[in-house]
Amino acid sequence: MAEYDGLGEVGGKRVLVRSDLNVPLDAQPDGGQRITDDGRIRASVPTIRALADAGARVVVTAHLGRPKGEPEDRYSLRPVAARLGELLAQDVAFATDTVGESARETVAGLEDGQVAVLENVRFNAGETSKDEAERGEFADQLAGLADAFVSDGFGVVHRKQASVYDVAQRLPHGMGGLVASELDVMKRLTEEPERPYVVVLGGSKVSDKLGVIDNLLGQADTLLIGGGMVFTFLKAQGHEVGKSLLEADQVDTCRDYLRRAEESGVRIVLPTDIVVDTEFPSGDRDPEPRVVPADEIPDDTLGLDIGPESARAFAHEVAGARTVFWNGPMGVFETPAFAEGTRTVAEALTKVDGLSVVGGGDSAAAVRTLGFDEDAFGHISTGGGASLEYLEGKELPGIAVLQD
Repeated sequence: MAEYDGLGEVGGKRVLVRSDLNVPLDAQPDGGQRITDDGRIRASVPTIRALADAGARVVVTAHLGRPKGEPEDRYSLRPVAARLGELLAQDVAFATDTVGESARETVAGLEDGQVAVLENVRFNAGETSKDEAERGEFADQLAGLADAFVSDGFGVVHRKQASVYDVAQRLPHGMGGLVASELDVMKRLTEEPERPYVVVLGGSKVSDKLGVIDNLLGQADTLLIGGGMVFTFLKAQGHEVGKSLLEADQVDTCRDYLRRAEESGVRIVLPTDIVVDTEFPSGDRDPEPRVVPADEIPDDTLGLDIGPESARAFAHEVAGARTVFWNGPMGVFETPAFAEGTRTVAEALTKVDGLSVVGGGDSAAAVRTLGFDEDAFGHISTGGGASLEYLEGKELPGIAVLQD
């Protein structure tokens, strides 16, 4: 029988794989769902294929969206299972429940080298329960479907959930290739990174990145701040931001970050110009973008992208770095009129002579939406939240349990 790293011989064994298949879907007129970005499915394929090639009977469990512990058609993994089958070039069985009759029959029907996908694991309330007994009972049922467990969903390893944490305590377990590669990259970002080390942070809220900013003030050489979060920093500098997104309760925190950065020699670079409009983009009107100085945002406008001068400055900082971590778009990249800041930063990352890391989530979606070749980047993470928590210095339960 063939072997798989960490588990020994897996041929003929039922191997439960926790993948991250949480992909965006668009509802179709016929009632079906269309996958709009299959990046996470493609990232899951190598580990699943390696196990199947080794003769394992592969049982994939994953979540999609945020159902409330019961089935919802719009969050079904059925279209994901179909796409996985296309990528694997083999039939993939689909169980219509998580641990019930369909799951048991589907797993029992597998032969060596075959693959099945269980329905959305979050259709069972035990998956995300804070009650350890309830979570443990569900983990017992999942573990009963398998002989071994492989953790390969980096996007969920920061969650203490049944299919991530508790199952690993009940079965012989190993780390999937995707999680292993993600951890290797995270270590390169935190353990003696090559310098200059530049971090680009965007996205909507400062509060989402408090911990990572706090930790990076002692690690990075330069922090470039864009996206919606920049307006709280601009407010901390005493500038008015019009109708732009603002977290008033974080202004003092941002002011403290600016002070600490100056004292420690870390550069925090903010945009000098902003692309604004009078309304957030929607299908009801054509955008009317204009560029204004970052310290002169009109009262009746809101910032929706960093300006061209700032984009060039950010790109210069990125291109001259040896290590770059980017998490969060620079603007509302889904609308072409407000996509150039994000596009310029992404383009600069492709030219880095060293390690360039796209930190998952919206940044990864932006790379694909804007048509970049994924191979042009050093690494595109599948786990935005997990990446950030790792960079914060937090313990990731789904990793710790594998190392116990």
